[in-house]
Amino acid sequence: MSESKQRREDRTSEGQQDAAKELEEVSQSPGAQKDPDRWVTGGESMTAAQASYLKTLAQEAGETVDPEMTKAEASKKIEQLQEETGRGIDH
Repeated sequence: MSESKQRREDRTSEGQQDAAKELEEVSQSPGAQKDPDRWVTGGESMTAAQASYLKTLAQEAGETVDPEMTKAEASKKIEQLQEETGRGIDH
């Protein structure tokens, strides 16, 4: 594998780990609303962190995801794919 390709893969992996950590922190913060449908910004485009984490989860689940999802839709899809893959869920 070329050095540049390895660096790209390392950055992608780090970005996905950062995205997963960010989403976990947000979901555990005391002021976080549990229902994404009630988020004030839920209708906005999903964040880069959500997109990165969704890509990882979808690959593991053998699914594809709509890149035009809203924040709320992405959050729900992440929860669904976490259930399917077991990733990101504390047991």
